[in-house]
Amino acid sequence: MNLTNREIEVLKLIVKEFNCKQIAEKLNISVHTVQSHRKNLYKKTKSKTIIGLVNYAHFQKIV
Repeated sequence: MNLTNREIEVLKLIVKEFNCKQIAEKLNISVHTVQSHRKNLYKKTKSKTIIGLVNYAHFQKIV
């Protein structure tokens, strides 16, 4: 999968249990933008749940 640098940043924060609002504040982006990145992450990783995203991040050694 070709994740963007921003998607990787968002994924790392998801793994750390940050919610959308916290991620938005940390990265200085809107909550809507975070939600868009999450949506793209689900599609690109073929995950259906947060657990799937976390498993993907660990398997790909992103975290």
